[in-house]
Amino acid sequence: MNTDPPDVAATVARIAAVVGPQGIITDPRDMEPYIVDWRGIYRGVAPAVVRPASTAEVAAVVGLCAETATPVVPQGGNTGMCGASVPHGAGQIVLSLARMNRVLDVDALNNTMAVQAGCVLADVQQAAAAADRLFPLSLGAEGSCQIGGNLSTNAGGVNVLRYGNTRDLVLGLEVVLPDGRVWNGMRSLRKDNTGYDLKQLYIGAEGTLGVITAAVLKLFSRPAATATAWAAVPHPDAALNLLALLRRHCGDRVTAFELISRNCLDLVLRHIPGTRDPLEAIHEWYVLADLADSHSGHALRNELEIALEAALEDALVADAVIAESEAQARALWRMRESIPEAARAEPGMLYRHDVSVAVSRIPAFIREARVALEDLFPGVDVICFGHLGDGNLHYNAFVSGRYRSDATAREAHDVTDLVYDIVQQYRGSFSAEHGIGLAKVDEIRRYKSPVEIELMRTLKQALDPRNIMNPGKVL
Repeated sequence: MNTDPPDVAATVARIAAVVGPQGIITDPRDMEPYIVDWRGIYRGVAPAVVRPASTAEVAAVVGLCAETATPVVPQGGNTGMCGASVPHGAGQIVLSLARMNRVLDVDALNNTMAVQAGCVLADVQQAAAAADRLFPLSLGAEGSCQIGGNLSTNAGGVNVLRYGNTRDLVLGLEVVLPDGRVWNGMRSLRKDNTGYDLKQLYIGAEGTLGVITAAVLKLFSRPAATATAWAAVPHPDAALNLLALLRRHCGDRVTAFELISRNCLDLVLRHIPGTRDPLEAIHEWYVLADLADSHSGHALRNELEIALEAALEDALVADAVIAESEAQARALWRMRESIPEAARAEPGMLYRHDVSVAVSRIPAFIREARVALEDLFPGVDVICFGHLGDGNLHYNAFVSGRYRSDATAREAHDVTDLVYDIVQQYRGSFSAEHGIGLAKVDEIRRYKSPVEIELMRTLKQALDPRNIMNPGKVL
């Protein structure tokens, strides 16, 4: 194998011969959407963006890159939060899966669907719905993110409470390995106890171990009815007890349970046109909950009303509204899903923390982290929201006197270190659903144990000895 430094121009020419003129972009203006993340925080350079149309083309491209030691950055919809999908370093080829966007098969009786990695998540959901089935992965970027990116980051979203993370929704994968070989693990079996579960190596690996090109996904019965409620709660402890109460009354019909602080709602009302406060009075905390079932909508709504009445009697809820229609439910969810956009529109420097702790310890974590931040950073504004039902919080902070135009603010780690140190004390995770990418490489080295880091590096060295797959990310 050639060990000389890659002749990038020659490699790009060979790749172009594989994918054809429609499969390669070299004009800097046309490459712009692929080399900058959607928030404009991470920017790279690349000699080319390659857009293969088949697994065979992906394999040929990766094989050429392995031969010439040319780094490869696999990319889905480029909607990630941590910079994993943009090039970072000289001579890195961006490998976009966007043209590989076909639904390959829907087996309604087996409750499975086979898709190419470039399928947009919303299209996967729609294909499942057309077969009267549900693919439950749902998140704010579902109209543009691709299933390959969801797999590579082990995306979470709002339905983890009932259906689990992305890795829980996958039965099989097809992966192009770092040497260009193809592993076909496209099995649609619930039980396959034949050795190591290789697919789990690639889910959450952020493209550092290979390129996911296709997947077999789990489908579920499509709910016949849903019910959505927005409830004011006095504090996070009440929200936690409300979750327990809903589970007692409604069992596993609870599909989503979101916690939202008042200042999150204020940001949305201030910056997102067409939004309005769901309740008349102002409250410090809110819960947004979804229920789904195969029963009629009237029966499900009645169950939710009975549960909320019990919560009112127990002083867990101060006020609540149940959506009267699908449009009203969408409006309530728009409030929740618009929080990140509204926060970006707010002047000042926002420190984002995608963390998780045990569900039962979330109220204590919120209290302790707020006190610690206020002690060290007077005037801090904590923006707290997230998936209380599965323990994942987006615990963010505006720090007085720091602004996005201040180049040093983005590099300051004091706020983040404080929050993550408390997360560590709670035996939590500093990355719940957004991944590591470029943003959290320092943190993974700081908070992961030496044994874990060694095991991860051993896997990386074994599968990608030339370090061509998304180098500089994760490890």
